[in-house]
Amino acid sequence: MYDAAHALELLYAATGVVGARFHEGQEESIRSLVDRRGRLLVVQRTGWGKSAVYFLAARLLREQGFGPALLISPLLSLMRNQIVAASRMGLRVETIHSENKEEWDDVERALANDTVDMLIVSPERLNNERFQDRVLGTVAERTSLIVIDEAHCISDWGHDFRPDYRRVGRLIEQLPANARLLATTATANDRVLRDLVVVLGSGVEIVRGSLDRPSLQLQTIRMPDQASRMAWIAERLGELQGSGIIYALTVSDADRLSAWLRSRGFAVEAYTSLSENRPALETGLIENRLKALVATTALGMGFDKPDVAFVIHFQSPPSVIAYYQQVGRAGRALSRAYGVLLAGAEDEAIARYFIETAFPTRAEAARVLEALDNAEDGLSKSELQQSLNLRWTRVEKTLQLLSLESPAPLVKDGPRWYRTAARLEESFWERVDRITQLRRDEQGQMSEYVGLKTGHMNFLVAALDGEVGGSHVHIPSLPDTVDPRLVSEARRFLKSSGLAIVPRKQWPAGLGGRILPEHRPETGTALSHWQDSGWGRSVAEGKRALHFNDELAEACASVVREWGLDAAHAWVTCIPSRLRALLVPDLAQRIADLVGLPFAQVFDRRPGYKPQKSMGNSYYQARNVRDSLTLVTNVPPGPVVLIDDIVDSGWTMAVAAWLLRSNGSGKVYPLALASAAPGSP
Repeated sequence: MYDAAHALELLYAATGVVGARFHEGQEESIRSLVDRRGRLLVVQRTGWGKSAVYFLAARLLREQGFGPALLISPLLSLMRNQIVAASRMGLRVETIHSENKEEWDDVERALANDTVDMLIVSPERLNNERFQDRVLGTVAERTSLIVIDEAHCISDWGHDFRPDYRRVGRLIEQLPANARLLATTATANDRVLRDLVVVLGSGVEIVRGSLDRPSLQLQTIRMPDQASRMAWIAERLGELQGSGIIYALTVSDADRLSAWLRSRGFAVEAYTSLSENRPALETGLIENRLKALVATTALGMGFDKPDVAFVIHFQSPPSVIAYYQQVGRAGRALSRAYGVLLAGAEDEAIARYFIETAFPTRAEAARVLEALDNAEDGLSKSELQQSLNLRWTRVEKTLQLLSLESPAPLVKDGPRWYRTAARLEESFWERVDRITQLRRDEQGQMSEYVGLKTGHMNFLVAALDGEVGGSHVHIPSLPDTVDPRLVSEARRFLKSSGLAIVPRKQWPAGLGGRILPEHRPETGTALSHWQDSGWGRSVAEGKRALHFNDELAEACASVVREWGLDAAHAWVTCIPSRLRALLVPDLAQRIADLVGLPFAQVFDRRPGYKPQKSMGNSYYQARNVRDSLTLVTNVPPGPVVLIDDIVDSGWTMAVAAWLLRSNGSGKVYPLALASAAPGSP
């Protein structure tokens, strides 16, 4: 039975606040889970304390002799925060995920010995054979409570739908009708709620509170130019009290913006899917040793820092619901906090890219299914790449989504994929079309939000089908102007910062193994991102005009000078193009003249060369360059600057460097005008 006094003691222990009280609806939710077996859906704003509900319920159930709780959570950063929060309540929590493989045996033994109070896993883990065999079968029989955090991810209609959450729905179908089940989210509008009720079961009890955040001062500022937005953030960051989060849409933007702010003296770091030290970065912000994290959506749901004083968006998110989720990180335990959205010219193009690549096309699905149809023994990842001239990310998305259909037209067994007898139903494509149109509508709603002068919070609450009209804090908005001199400095930073061209270390499967260190290029430099606010636009104009201006040549020469090559032995060459035969050689010759090095055109293309941009994945990209690029003269022995206009996959530079090093050159230093690699979160 639920013990109110004891529950309050546990709340004190968790919060460290003497006299702490439950928020409206919290105690009722805990009591419902402890005293009544059933299903509960809690929709409450960020900071309300949804995690306290399931931690307290799990602790109380364990004290009554029930088995461990199972928490399904979408992000590793969220898991880390949850483990810390649960430990304050005396819960023994373990997790199984892709980054702690060395701990799996110990966790499995602890579960078997019933010394784990709660196990946290991602939805992807539910499909893992080892997890199913060694964990799920035994834990499912004894589980006291199943918790689905960020439950909106289940719904096709949710702003952050995760395909692997379909496995959660199938797990729910197998539960007894009286199993304790809790689903929580802060971002579920009426459409998502209807979807969740179908998945969770018609008997689900819904606890829905106010979504209003009166402590947040929201505003939007249109600043199409990246340099202007960088300058605005640098100008305002020192004026803002406390610490916060700055959101960017892509890894590259997060990296460059954080580097710019560090150059202005701010303690900031980038936090992305590629960051190797994410726990340390989270701790740095939580302890206020960092002024801000410049983050992609890798830092999102569940990040637990109640005193985030500001959330600034460098670009617009794809929907107002996603924006509500992110800006909701601010002001949870503060009487006032800022949420500022800086809208950029590139926002629409980035959002359109993510919308258009969210699902496979009919042609991609047909090609994957056809390849598997023709392979009785199935196909591995490398064999699929060799069979299909498609980006692996496109093939992977196709495999993932089609394997989640019921019945599924394909299935994975070990490392190989097989075709099944099931056909891909037209209902799949109807759902794809429906969700894609929804995403486009949400993008339009985001544009409407950006244009608001007032009423920002009411707009967000209305988008989530909440009740609008609450009172809000009235604090001065931040200025929407920026110092022109600082804008000029930001533009100079963009032009001088450059982007690393990281060398490839392994040939694609089917083309060889490891690329020997003595055959690899050095880490090179690209001056810009394609069409960015630094050199990117000049590069695009030069491509159209078939001539790169002298400023670009001088910028490249500056990079070469910084490399400090031995002028007595170094030389310059370039990647040839049959479409624009003189464009890059002309640029390379001018760069060579500026730095006082000889230029030698040692490469040519064999007839029948296909444009590299038509190659879909690493196997085809590398093979296409290896089949077409050839040496037409002896290779000089010294270090060489290898010049190209655009770098994307990096395979052209990798193959060219391999040819140069294999034929007697010194170290190879790649240099490109722009990187056209797609952004990622």
